[in-house]
Amino acid sequence: MIEVNELTKRYGGTTAVKNLTFTVRPGRVTGFLGPNGSGKSTTLRMVLGLHAPTSGTATVDGRPFRSRPRGLRHVGALLDAGHVHGGRSAAAHLAALARSNRIPRSRVDQVLEQVGLAGAARRRIGGYSLGMRQRLGIAVALLGDPPVLLFDEPLNGLDPEGVKWVRGLFRQLAAEGRTVFVSSHLMSEMEHTADELIVIGRGELIAAESLTDFAARGSGAAVAVRTPHGDRLAALLTAEGATVRADGDLLTVTGTSAERVGELALDHRILLHEITTRGASLEDAFMELTAGSVEYVAGETR
Repeated sequence: MIEVNELTKRYGGTTAVKNLTFTVRPGRVTGFLGPNGSGKSTTLRMVLGLHAPTSGTATVDGRPFRSRPRGLRHVGALLDAGHVHGGRSAAAHLAALARSNRIPRSRVDQVLEQVGLAGAARRRIGGYSLGMRQRLGIAVALLGDPPVLLFDEPLNGLDPEGVKWVRGLFRQLAAEGRTVFVSSHLMSEMEHTADELIVIGRGELIAAESLTDFAARGSGAAVAVRTPHGDRLAALLTAEGATVRADGDLLTVTGTSAERVGELALDHRILLHEITTRGASLEDAFMELTAGSVEYVAGETR
């Protein structure tokens, strides 16, 4: 479990993280979302003891991570896949980390196989593609078989097969009872992967809840209706304050429920061929709820 309590980080007159409090629990995949510059990477680095907080605490299973001498046995992390010595092979890189953390050498071969790099284990990392470096970074995180895992933008550079594999890996790790904390800007992937979300903006907490509950907070939910009497139904819905967009025989209705649309159609003997509810997407909810926390907008700087 990761616990962050009133965490604050200032750099001179700039506050990168402000009074941040949240808990990341085991047995589920928790997504960490926020606009660029929101403080996500700074928060992860404070959890890992790479940055000292100005105030507040960040603990892993009740202790600061820096207090653990063999860190990879307790927390696995991928922060920057490019931060490796290009002249080493993947096998040598992992073997050195295994020795320093008293991890059996057999784990090197196991994780290289697990991430799909067994065939490239003796090649120099400098010749790896970005996707291969991402896989190597994930191998490093898995090396100590830790109960807690943190990943910062782990999907960068991966092809569709790699993205699908990572999605399944995170699900598997969570099903094993591990704590899995994933920072990403790819909303579509978080929508398919995360169970819970931590959302921040300008260093402050915006939401800490299930993905379903967060998406439902967006206003993008709509009712789709197919009817040969679209004009009549649209007039009735508009009179009740709903917003209707027509595209042939398809009406997209916001501001009311599918139940109310059905009741109106029944009361006025309007034939319906289809009626479905389309929930707000995670991206829609994220854009709406973080709009006031975006540092850079096209054409302007806030």
